[in-house]
Amino acid sequence: MQAEQLKDLVISALGEVKAQDVSVIDVRDRTSVTDYMVLASGTSNRHLKSLADSVIAEAKEQGVRASNVEGNNVSDWILVDLGDVVVHVMMPATREFYDLERLWRDAPDLGVAGSE
Repeated sequence: MQAEQLKDLVISALGEVKAQDVSVIDVRDRTSVTDYMVLASGTSNRHLKSLADSVIAEAKEQGVRASNVEGNNVSDWILVDLGDVVVHVMMPATREFYDLERLWRDAPDLGVAGSE
């Protein structure tokens, strides 16, 4: 699956379980580690887990396995590494504190139309 398709799959999976404030950052010209970073907020630790689980399940259905999942056991930040797309689901306060969007501010923020 191409990076663009995987990014769209992740956005869809997050939308299905009501992710908030979804943001996509194109880091292809900034790092060789991944092509896109997708950030999303959740309303509780349980919501974060369901966001991450939705992404993992949808990717697996398409034959893409998460190479790494960090923070999946009651955490304010869960990272799902799908290779070409790295997904960060965070509680709003944690997201504000680490401010990954600022860290990658020079990379194009693709935003997400229709996200809350």
